[in-house]
Amino acid sequence: MSDAEKSGFIAKVIGPKKRWRAYKARVKEFPEAHRVAIEAIERYLMHFVPTDGDSNASMFEDLADLFERAAVDGTPIREVVGEDPVEFLDAFARNYSEGGYVPARTKKQLTEALTRAEEAEDTTGGTI
Repeated sequence: MSDAEKSGFIAKVIGPKKRWRAYKARVKEFPEAHRVAIEAIERYLMHFVPTDGDSNASMFEDLADLFERAAVDGTPIREVVGEDPVEFLDAFARNYSEGGYVPARTKKQLTEALTRAEEAEDTTGGTI
């Protein structure tokens, strides 16, 4: 990775652009319910302070792995994130970041988006 890719604010938030684009291409192939859920999770995770761009890129790639496996196995979204998705994501993000402040409104938006994804999953089946 070049010094230009390592510097810059955006690179610190999402990691190298090439990895981000590959991640987004993977997510685009997910069933709609899983894609809605992961997009809500992305918005939530943007509130955490990255350790570095590579850590954040790894975080999003691991998130894609998790949801990809869930879609293939037919695991419902709620089983992936649990009853409290905020608690799940706070613990998930701690593995990759130095922490962050997530406003209550954002936590509520996450919970509502995952509920909508879960409802969509019930109607579509949600497998890749």
